[in-house]
Amino acid sequence: MNITYLIGSVMATGFILLGMMFTSVDGAMTVVPSQVANFFDPSSIMITVGCTLAVVIASFPAKMLKSMPKHFKIMLNTKKFNPMYYIEELTELATVARKNGLLALEEKANQQQDPFFKQAIMLIVDANDPDKVRGILNNDIECMSCRHDDVAGMYEKASSVAPAFGMVGTLVGLINMLKNMNMDAGGSSSIGTDMGTALITTLYGCILAHMVFNPIASNLRSRDEEEVLCKMIIVEGITSIQAGENPKFLKEKLLTFMAQKQRDASMTTGKGKKSKD
Repeated sequence: MNITYLIGSVMATGFILLGMMFTSVDGAMTVVPSQVANFFDPSSIMITVGCTLAVVIASFPAKMLKSMPKHFKIMLNTKKFNPMYYIEELTELATVARKNGLLALEEKANQQQDPFFKQAIMLIVDANDPDKVRGILNNDIECMSCRHDDVAGMYEKASSVAPAFGMVGTLVGLINMLKNMNMDAGGSSSIGTDMGTALITTLYGCILAHMVFNPIASNLRSRDEEEVLCKMIIVEGITSIQAGENPKFLKEKLLTFMAQKQRDASMTTGKGKKSKD
């Protein structure tokens, strides 16, 4: 579970609600919960939230939009990709290959739940050219990363659109206020409402951009970097096994993908375990 995202989101929501409640009464700061209602404005919601969602829907294919629940699941799961698991598995595969040959890895491949890992093993079991194996696997990584970039880009698009519609709402509120500034006809009664809409839409735009969409995009890019790292380890490990490298040397080489602290931890904790989705 992505604890930092949840903690940050809750803290940001809490702080902004407290800020809305604080007011000065007789020179003393007081919390007035009822003031939160001042920041609810249907017109602002329709302009900022509604238009932002509409532009995102218009800008991206239905297939990507339907996958939004999946995006949240990926974003919240920080333990899906465990590099140490793959390093240990590749070291074990190298040991089996040196003892029994590459054909003995076919059984190990069928036990893998990761499709990419299984494909990589089968490519060397089928005695493909090493350069072709590396090329196929690297192309898979590049295409995957492009797809992930498109997904993160969708939330970044929403992050850039929300403040823009916040400004649109501000203009709408100001226009209505100026149109209704006929004091003789009693138009001054709507000035407060129109000005409130003008300001609240900007607030909604900032909240959507910086408290909702930006954190989602950042977390999705982090998950992509973690997955790419694991797949790079697989590519390097598989090609090294095909070249017949020593298992101990292979492990040392793959550990160079990790930070020094993680390398030291691997020496004391033993075999890594793959986290469940």
